Amino acid sequence: MAFPNQFLDELRARVRVSEIVSPKVRLVQRGQEFTGLCPFHNEKTPSFTVNDIKGFFHCFGCGAHGDVISFLMQSDGLGFLESVEKLAEISGLPIPETSIHEKKAMKEHADLQQVIEKSCAWYQMQLSQPTGKEAMDYLLKRGFSEDTIKKFRLGFAPSGRGLLRQVMEQHNISNEQLISCGLLKRSEGSGADRDYFFNRVIFPIADRRNKVVGFGGRLIGDGQPKYLNSPETSFFQKGKVLYNWPQARKAAAENGSVIVVEGYTDVISLSQAGILNVVAPLGTALTEEQILLLWRIADEPLLCFDGDNAGLRASFRAAERALPMLKPGKSLKFINLPEGEDPDSIIHKRTAQGLRLIMDKASPLVDMIWALETNNKHFSTPERRAELESKFNYHVNRINDRSVQYHYRQSLRTKIKSFFQDKINNRKYENSFDRVSTSSQFGPRGDILSLKERQEMVLLSILINHNDLVHGLVEELAEISLSNKDLDNMLREILNVTVDSPDLDSEALQSHLVTNGFESQLLGVLNKKIYRQALFAAPGSSKDLAASALEEIVLSYRFKRLRVDRDVAKEELADEMNEENSNKLLEILREQSGSGGI
Repeated sequence: MAFPNQFLDELRARVRVSEIVSPKVRLVQRGQEFTGLCPFHNEKTPSFTVNDIKGFFHCFGCGAHGDVISFLMQSDGLGFLESVEKLAEISGLPIPETSIHEKKAMKEHADLQQVIEKSCAWYQMQLSQPTGKEAMDYLLKRGFSEDTIKKFRLGFAPSGRGLLRQVMEQHNISNEQLISCGLLKRSEGSGADRDYFFNRVIFPIADRRNKVVGFGGRLIGDGQPKYLNSPETSFFQKGKVLYNWPQARKAAAENGSVIVVEGYTDVISLSQAGILNVVAPLGTALTEEQILLLWRIADEPLLCFDGDNAGLRASFRAAERALPMLKPGKSLKFINLPEGEDPDSIIHKRTAQGLRLIMDKASPLVDMIWALETNNKHFSTPERRAELESKFNYHVNRINDRSVQYHYRQSLRTKIKSFFQDKINNRKYENSFDRVSTSSQFGPRGDILSLKERQEMVLLSILINHNDLVHGLVEELAEISLSNKDLDNMLREILNVTVDSPDLDSEALQSHLVTNGFESQLLGVLNKKIYRQALFAAPGSSKDLAASALEEIVLSYRFKRLRVDRDVAKEELADEMNEENSNKLLEILREQSGSGGI
């Protein structure tokens, strides 16, 4: 909808910029202007100014600039129409009359909106009926509370393929209206038109005004497709909508970040756990329109896709699509989840704090581009290295902003130089994605670890999953010193809490470790890849096998310690031949012999 310039000028004149800015920024008046800390970037010294006389705001730090309308658009992530409507309501200024054609279109749109709303309410009601029991059981089993189910207006489309159509007919809603809303599928033959959704859990999808415009449906039972979205309509284009956008926009405005996950249930699980600034695309790869939408409320949205190959491919596609649109300060970051995990599973296993710890190690977009071209590939010949450089040049040249393009070129050149130099020096290098990730060595996709680190993780996984075995070996375990400082600290914590609380079970021990700051290490130790190498360390494995393995590990550490002590004793005896040093060496040799050492 286009507004006359006279109306927009009157709107700007009636609403002072400071009136809209002050609820979000603490303003201090200095002469005819106000100053404060910029809401669009982090700063300690105020560089943000508001001038009501001239009707604009400006930040000398980040360059943000505009009038009262653009401030609402940037600060609240609103569209132009939404911002104008909100300001018109604040000012009491009536919105100009529209043409007859526009009025008719608006009336039809409003009527269809009511059809969707009635349908949504009907789906909600079906969830509480006997026919919706299986769907309700599914949602409760996923861990969703009744309050959460109500908050997200979850519903159920029964198996009968014409039930919605029959109910809507009683409200004088035509088939054509239902088809226009994407709720009815026109029959290709002589049969009756059929409901678009049936035997599915229903997830209502709202637009930026928090009006329901479409639905997602999850099939109950076997069949394909498991998830189905409403078809494209005049007011629902799934490439331009993000699930949970209205709620996430408000939360993101408060903390300056937004998280993108893959599906509805991930969004709901995170929201229930207190992470409200979360959205999801609608079953498709993240589109350019959705990326621009995200940038309205956060400079660097966090993409948190599933820890599998499909999730990695989705991250790659998002990175490639974002490249041409990058601007100074506007980018994407990527959260790498452990293999086989998704946000929903992490929340249930590790709580919201566990997910936040992983989020803190998010990787920048440039690392994702690096991983895209180097992951599981070899560059042993000059031709392959030249090809790699050519691919990076292609990606960099797609960036339209010259400044960002320059810095990407510099960053990738540095990475290439370091990468090839490592190979020249015959150093062992890791899988590219893990190598460049900012995540810790307990990386979510199974970072390449040394044999010693793997053995240390196996030891800790046994002690955590079979912690009753610790009691008989406390002294022996206390003598072990792990090469990794963080893992060694966790070992000390396990021994201390076991002595203090001998009845502590595995679940309580894990909770204690999380509380005491070992969440990241725990994610690395209790990992499927570790279990694949040592089945006896997994939860539920044979206790006898675990005990036998633990004894062997303890003996091996004891032998290594004795070997070091022996070498030191030999040097001391060589330096000073006396009875004390001789007896010390003999005692070590006897102990070493008893340990099976040579």
